Amino acid sequence: MELLNEYLGVIEWKAIAQTCFRIVFILFIAWFFKSLLNKLLGRLKTRLHERVQAAREPQLESGKRIETLIMLVRQGAMFVLGLIVGLLFLKEIGVEIAPFLASAGIVGLAVGFGGQNLVRDVISGFFIILENQIRVGDVAIINGTGGLVEEINFRTIILRDLGGVVHIFPNGAVTTLSNLTKEWSAYVFEIGVAYRENTDAVVLILAEVGRKLKEDAIFGPMILEEPEIFGVDKLDNSSVVIKGRIKTVPIQQWAVGREFLRRVKLAFDAKGIEIPFPHQTLYFGEASKPFAVHVLERKKEEEQLGEILSSEPEAVRRDRSGATT
Repeated sequence: MELLNEYLGVIEWKAIAQTCFRIVFILFIAWFFKSLLNKLLGRLKTRLHERVQAAREPQLESGKRIETLIMLVRQGAMFVLGLIVGLLFLKEIGVEIAPFLASAGIVGLAVGFGGQNLVRDVISGFFIILENQIRVGDVAIINGTGGLVEEINFRTIILRDLGGVVHIFPNGAVTTLSNLTKEWSAYVFEIGVAYRENTDAVVLILAEVGRKLKEDAIFGPMILEEPEIFGVDKLDNSSVVIKGRIKTVPIQQWAVGREFLRRVKLAFDAKGIEIPFPHQTLYFGEASKPFAVHVLERKKEEEQLGEILSSEPEAVRRDRSGATT
Protein backbone atom coordinates (compact mmCIF):
# COMPACT_ATOMS: atom_id res chain seq x y z
CA MET A 1 0.00 0.00 0.00
CA GLU A 2 2.83 2.32 0.87
CA LEU A 3 4.52 1.42 -2.44
CA LEU A 4 1.34 2.27 -4.32
CA ASN A 5 0.99 5.58 -2.50
CA GLU A 6 4.63 6.34 -3.21
CA TYR A 7 4.13 5.53 -6.90
CA LEU A 8 0.98 7.64 -7.12
CA GLY A 9 2.78 10.47 -5.40
CA VAL A 10 5.46 10.47 -8.05
CA ILE A 11 2.90 10.86 -10.89
CA GLU A 12 2.44 14.43 -12.06
CA TRP A 13 -1.30 14.63 -12.03
CA LYS A 14 -1.29 18.22 -13.13
CA ALA A 15 0.67 17.42 -16.28
CA ILE A 16 -1.62 14.44 -17.01
CA ALA A 17 -4.67 16.62 -16.55
CA GLN A 18 -3.24 19.26 -18.88
CA THR A 19 -2.41 16.59 -21.46
CA CYS A 20 -5.92 15.11 -21.27
CA PHE A 21 -7.41 18.55 -21.61
CA ARG A 22 -5.33 19.28 -24.69
CA ILE A 23 -6.28 15.91 -26.21
CA VAL A 24 -9.96 16.58 -25.58
CA PHE A 25 -9.54 20.05 -27.05
CA ILE A 26 -7.86 18.60 -30.14
CA LEU A 27 -10.69 16.08 -30.56
CA PHE A 28 -13.24 18.89 -30.16
CA ILE A 29 -11.49 20.98 -32.81
CA ALA A 30 -11.38 17.94 -35.11
CA TRP A 31 -15.12 17.36 -34.56
CA PHE A 32 -15.80 21.05 -35.27
CA PHE A 33 -13.84 20.99 -38.53
CA LYS A 34 -15.53 17.74 -39.55
CA SER A 35 -18.98 19.27 -38.96
CA LEU A 36 -17.95 22.41 -40.84
CA LEU A 37 -16.66 20.28 -43.72
CA ASN A 38 -19.93 18.32 -43.94
CA LYS A 39 -21.92 21.56 -43.92
CA LEU A 40 -19.78 23.10 -46.69
CA LEU A 41 -19.99 19.94 -48.77
CA GLY A 42 -23.76 19.90 -48.31
CA ARG A 43 -23.99 23.45 -49.63
CA LEU A 44 -21.70 22.59 -52.52
CA LYS A 45 -23.84 19.57 -53.37
CA THR A 46 -27.02 21.68 -53.31
CA ARG A 47 -25.45 24.34 -55.52
CA LEU A 48 -24.25 21.74 -58.02
CA HIS A 49 -27.72 20.19 -58.21
CA GLU A 50 -29.24 23.64 -58.82
CA ARG A 51 -26.76 24.22 -61.63
CA VAL A 52 -27.66 20.85 -63.13
CA GLN A 53 -31.37 21.64 -63.02
CA ALA A 54 -30.76 25.03 -64.66
CA ALA A 55 -28.78 23.33 -67.44
CA ARG A 56 -31.48 20.61 -67.82
CA GLU A 57 -28.95 17.81 -67.62
CA PRO A 58 -30.01 14.18 -67.06
CA GLN A 59 -30.53 13.72 -63.31
CA LEU A 60 -29.10 10.21 -63.12
CA GLU A 61 -25.84 11.05 -64.83
CA SER A 62 -25.37 14.39 -63.09
CA GLY A 63 -26.23 12.84 -59.72
CA LYS A 64 -23.48 10.26 -60.11
CA ARG A 65 -20.98 12.94 -61.09
CA ILE A 66 -21.87 15.14 -58.11
CA GLU A 67 -21.73 12.22 -55.66
CA THR A 68 -18.32 11.23 -56.99
CA LEU A 69 -16.98 14.76 -56.59
CA ILE A 70 -18.36 15.13 -53.06
CA MET A 71 -16.99 11.73 -52.05
CA LEU A 72 -13.54 12.55 -53.40
CA VAL A 73 -13.38 15.92 -51.62
CA ARG A 74 -14.65 14.42 -48.37
CA GLN A 75 -12.14 11.58 -48.46
CA GLY A 76 -9.25 13.91 -49.19
CA ALA A 77 -10.23 16.37 -46.46
CA MET A 78 -10.85 13.62 -43.89
CA PHE A 79 -7.46 12.07 -44.67
CA VAL A 80 -5.67 15.38 -44.06
CA LEU A 81 -7.69 16.07 -40.92
CA GLY A 82 -7.05 12.58 -39.53
CA LEU A 83 -3.34 12.84 -40.25
CA ILE A 84 -3.07 16.17 -38.41
CA VAL A 85 -5.08 14.91 -35.41
CA GLY A 86 -2.99 11.73 -35.24
CA LEU A 87 0.29 13.64 -35.22
CA LEU A 88 -0.95 16.05 -32.56
CA PHE A 89 -2.17 13.13 -30.45
CA LEU A 90 1.23 11.41 -30.66
CA LYS A 91 2.96 14.64 -29.69
CA GLU A 92 0.72 15.07 -26.63
CA ILE A 93 1.45 11.56 -25.32
CA GLY A 94 5.18 12.18 -25.61
CA VAL A 95 6.02 10.52 -28.89
CA GLU A 96 8.56 12.39 -30.98
CA ILE A 97 6.94 13.07 -34.35
CA ALA A 98 9.97 14.56 -36.11
CA PRO A 99 11.16 11.15 -37.42
CA PHE A 100 7.64 10.46 -38.69
CA LEU A 101 7.58 13.76 -40.53
CA ALA A 102 11.02 13.12 -42.02
CA SER A 103 10.01 9.61 -43.12
CA ALA A 104 6.73 10.90 -44.56
CA GLY A 105 8.66 13.53 -46.50
CA ILE A 106 11.02 10.95 -47.99
CA VAL A 107 8.16 8.57 -48.85
CA GLY A 108 6.16 11.43 -50.34
CA LEU A 109 9.13 12.51 -52.44
CA ALA A 110 9.60 8.96 -53.76
CA VAL A 111 5.91 8.58 -54.53
CA GLY A 112 5.92 11.98 -56.17
CA PHE A 113 8.70 11.03 -58.56
CA GLY A 114 7.26 7.59 -59.29
CA GLY A 115 3.61 8.51 -59.58
CA GLN A 116 3.65 12.05 -60.87
CA ASN A 117 1.82 11.04 -64.05
CA LEU A 118 -0.86 9.31 -61.99
CA VAL A 119 -1.28 12.36 -59.76
CA ARG A 120 -1.44 14.60 -62.81
CA ASP A 121 -4.12 12.39 -64.38
CA VAL A 122 -6.23 12.35 -61.20
CA ILE A 123 -6.02 16.13 -60.71
CA SER A 124 -6.87 16.78 -64.37
CA GLY A 125 -9.76 14.31 -64.20
CA PHE A 126 -11.10 16.01 -61.09
CA PHE A 127 -11.28 19.38 -62.84
CA ILE A 128 -12.73 17.86 -66.03
CA ILE A 129 -15.57 16.35 -64.00
CA LEU A 130 -15.96 19.40 -61.74
CA GLU A 131 -16.20 21.84 -64.64
CA ASN A 132 -18.50 19.46 -66.58
CA GLN A 133 -16.41 19.83 -69.72
CA ILE A 134 -17.74 16.59 -71.20
CA ARG A 135 -20.26 13.95 -70.10
CA VAL A 136 -20.95 10.33 -70.90
CA GLY A 137 -22.91 10.27 -74.16
CA ASP A 138 -21.31 13.41 -75.63
CA VAL A 139 -19.52 13.40 -78.97
CA ALA A 140 -16.09 14.93 -78.46
CA ILE A 141 -12.78 15.41 -80.25
CA ILE A 142 -9.80 14.76 -77.96
CA ASN A 143 -6.30 15.40 -79.26
CA GLY A 144 -7.66 15.24 -82.82
CA THR A 145 -9.58 11.95 -82.35
CA GLY A 146 -13.39 12.09 -82.39
CA GLY A 147 -15.88 9.67 -80.91
CA LEU A 148 -18.65 9.00 -78.42
CA VAL A 149 -17.70 9.41 -74.76
CA GLU A 150 -18.37 6.05 -73.08
CA GLU A 151 -16.62 6.56 -69.72
CA ILE A 152 -15.12 9.42 -67.71
CA ASN A 153 -12.89 8.41 -64.82
CA PHE A 154 -10.51 10.33 -62.59
CA ARG A 155 -7.62 8.87 -64.57
CA THR A 156 -8.86 8.30 -68.13
CA ILE A 157 -11.46 9.24 -70.76
CA ILE A 158 -12.71 6.48 -73.07
CA LEU A 159 -13.96 7.29 -76.59
CA ARG A 160 -15.43 4.98 -79.21
CA ASP A 161 -15.22 6.24 -82.79
CA LEU A 162 -17.61 5.59 -85.67
CA GLY A 163 -15.70 2.47 -86.69
CA GLY A 164 -16.06 0.97 -83.21
CA VAL A 165 -12.43 1.53 -82.19
CA VAL A 166 -12.01 2.37 -78.49
CA HIS A 167 -9.55 5.16 -77.67
CA ILE A 168 -8.29 5.67 -74.09
CA PHE A 169 -6.80 9.04 -73.13
CA PRO A 170 -5.09 9.74 -69.78
CA ASN A 171 -6.62 12.91 -68.39
CA GLY A 172 -3.23 14.52 -67.90
CA ALA A 173 -2.37 13.97 -71.57
CA VAL A 174 -5.45 15.77 -72.91
CA THR A 175 -4.18 18.88 -74.67
CA THR A 176 -7.22 19.75 -76.81
CA LEU A 177 -10.82 18.86 -76.06
CA SER A 178 -13.80 19.85 -78.23
CA ASN A 179 -17.34 18.97 -77.18
CA LEU A 180 -19.66 18.79 -80.21
CA THR A 181 -22.86 18.14 -78.24
CA LYS A 182 -22.87 20.39 -75.17
CA GLU A 183 -26.24 22.11 -74.53
CA TRP A 184 -27.00 22.32 -78.29
CA SER A 185 -25.50 21.27 -81.59
CA ALA A 186 -25.50 22.65 -85.11
CA TYR A 187 -25.33 21.33 -88.65
CA VAL A 188 -23.42 23.73 -90.90
CA PHE A 189 -24.03 23.21 -94.62
CA GLU A 190 -22.33 24.56 -97.74
CA ILE A 191 -24.32 23.97 -100.93
CA GLY A 192 -22.90 24.82 -104.34
CA VAL A 193 -25.03 25.79 -107.35
CA ALA A 194 -24.14 26.69 -110.92
CA TYR A 195 -23.13 30.25 -111.77
CA ARG A 196 -26.12 30.65 -114.07
CA GLU A 197 -28.57 30.14 -111.17
CA ASN A 198 -30.27 33.02 -109.35
CA THR A 199 -28.79 32.87 -105.84
CA ASP A 200 -31.70 34.81 -104.31
CA ALA A 201 -34.12 32.19 -105.62
CA VAL A 202 -31.87 29.41 -104.32
CA VAL A 203 -31.81 31.00 -100.86
CA LEU A 204 -35.61 31.14 -100.84
CA ILE A 205 -35.77 27.44 -101.80
CA LEU A 206 -33.35 26.51 -98.99
CA ALA A 207 -35.34 28.55 -96.49
CA GLU A 208 -38.56 26.86 -97.58
CA VAL A 209 -36.99 23.41 -97.25
CA GLY A 210 -35.76 24.31 -93.77
CA ARG A 211 -39.16 25.62 -92.73
CA LYS A 212 -40.93 22.45 -93.85
CA LEU A 213 -38.30 20.34 -92.12
CA LYS A 214 -38.92 22.16 -88.83
CA GLU A 215 -42.67 21.51 -89.22
CA ASP A 216 -42.05 17.79 -89.73
CA ALA A 217 -43.45 15.55 -87.01
CA ILE A 218 -40.26 13.50 -86.72
CA PHE A 219 -37.46 15.98 -87.35
CA GLY A 220 -39.21 19.11 -86.05
CA PRO A 221 -38.63 18.35 -82.33
CA MET A 222 -34.92 17.93 -83.03
CA ILE A 223 -34.59 21.48 -84.41
CA LEU A 224 -34.31 24.30 -81.87
CA GLU A 225 -34.62 27.34 -84.17
CA GLU A 226 -35.53 28.25 -87.71
CA PRO A 227 -32.70 27.28 -90.06
CA GLU A 228 -30.33 30.18 -90.76
CA ILE A 229 -29.36 30.87 -94.38
CA PHE A 230 -26.26 33.07 -94.29
CA GLY A 231 -26.22 33.63 -98.06
CA VAL A 232 -23.45 33.43 -100.64
CA ASP A 233 -20.30 32.40 -98.79
CA LYS A 234 -17.78 32.15 -101.63
CA LEU A 235 -17.37 32.01 -105.40
CA ASP A 236 -15.71 28.67 -106.08
CA ASN A 237 -14.07 27.43 -109.27
CA SER A 238 -17.23 25.89 -110.69
CA SER A 239 -20.00 26.84 -108.24
CA VAL A 240 -21.48 29.53 -106.06
CA VAL A 241 -21.44 28.28 -102.45
CA ILE A 242 -24.35 29.17 -100.16
CA LYS A 243 -23.79 28.63 -96.43
CA GLY A 244 -26.21 28.12 -93.55
CA ARG A 245 -26.76 26.49 -90.16
CA ILE A 246 -29.42 24.42 -88.38
CA LYS A 247 -29.37 24.42 -84.56
CA THR A 248 -30.48 21.10 -83.09
CA VAL A 249 -30.70 19.30 -79.78
CA PRO A 250 -27.41 17.64 -78.82
CA ILE A 251 -26.12 14.80 -81.04
CA GLN A 252 -28.98 15.10 -83.58
CA GLN A 253 -27.26 17.46 -86.02
CA TRP A 254 -26.17 14.67 -88.35
CA ALA A 255 -29.61 13.07 -88.64
CA VAL A 256 -31.20 16.46 -89.32
CA GLY A 257 -28.44 17.38 -91.78
CA ARG A 258 -28.83 14.21 -93.84
CA GLU A 259 -32.59 14.70 -94.13
CA PHE A 260 -32.11 18.37 -95.03
CA LEU A 261 -29.72 17.52 -97.86
CA ARG A 262 -32.08 14.84 -99.16
CA ARG A 263 -34.91 17.35 -99.35
CA VAL A 264 -32.69 19.99 -100.91
CA LYS A 265 -31.74 17.58 -103.71
CA LEU A 266 -35.40 16.82 -104.38
CA ALA A 267 -36.32 20.52 -104.35
CA PHE A 268 -33.47 21.41 -106.73
CA ASP A 269 -34.52 18.65 -109.12
CA ALA A 270 -38.10 19.89 -109.07
CA LYS A 271 -37.03 23.51 -109.73
CA GLY A 272 -34.35 22.65 -112.28
CA ILE A 273 -31.52 24.03 -110.13
CA GLU A 274 -28.16 22.69 -111.28
CA ILE A 275 -25.67 21.31 -108.75
CA PRO A 276 -22.24 21.32 -110.44
CA PHE A 277 -20.18 18.16 -110.40
CA PRO A 278 -16.68 17.39 -111.75
CA HIS A 279 -16.28 16.40 -115.43
CA GLN A 280 -13.41 14.41 -116.93
CA THR A 281 -12.20 14.16 -120.54
CA LEU A 282 -10.49 10.97 -121.71
CA TYR A 283 -7.66 11.12 -124.34
CA PHE A 284 -5.97 8.24 -126.22
CA GLY A 285 -2.51 9.67 -126.82
CA GLU A 286 -1.33 13.20 -127.43
CA ALA A 287 -2.62 13.56 -131.01
CA SER A 288 -6.04 12.01 -130.48
CA LYS A 289 -9.20 13.89 -129.92
CA PRO A 290 -11.17 13.49 -126.70
CA PHE A 291 -12.99 10.15 -126.58
CA ALA A 292 -16.44 11.72 -126.33
CA VAL A 293 -15.77 13.97 -129.36
CA HIS A 294 -14.47 11.03 -131.40
CA VAL A 295 -17.58 8.97 -130.68
CA LEU A 296 -19.90 11.86 -131.54
CA GLU A 297 -18.11 12.55 -134.82
CA ARG A 298 -18.25 8.89 -135.82
CA LYS A 299 -21.93 8.73 -134.96
CA LYS A 300 -22.54 11.86 -137.03
CA GLU A 301 -20.70 10.35 -140.03
CA GLU A 302 -22.80 7.19 -139.82
CA GLU A 303 -26.00 9.26 -139.72
CA GLN A 304 -24.90 11.29 -142.77
CA LEU A 305 -24.02 8.12 -144.68
CA GLY A 306 -27.43 6.66 -143.86
CA GLU A 307 -29.14 9.79 -145.17
CA ILE A 308 -27.15 9.63 -148.42
CA LEU A 309 -28.04 6.00 -149.00
CA SER A 310 -31.69 6.56 -148.25
CA SER A 311 -31.86 9.47 -150.75
CA GLU A 312 -30.51 7.43 -153.73
CA PRO A 313 -32.99 6.13 -156.35
CA GLU A 314 -34.13 2.53 -156.03
CA ALA A 315 -32.54 1.53 -159.40
CA VAL A 316 -29.11 2.84 -158.28
CA ARG A 317 -29.30 0.96 -155.00
CA ARG A 318 -30.37 -2.22 -156.95
CA ASP A 319 -27.44 -1.86 -159.39
CA ARG A 320 -24.97 -1.31 -156.49
CA SER A 321 -26.21 -4.38 -154.67
CA GLY A 322 -26.00 -6.45 -157.93
CA ALA A 323 -22.46 -5.26 -158.58
CA THR A 324 -21.51 -6.18 -155.04
CA THR A 325 -22.95 -9.65 -155.58
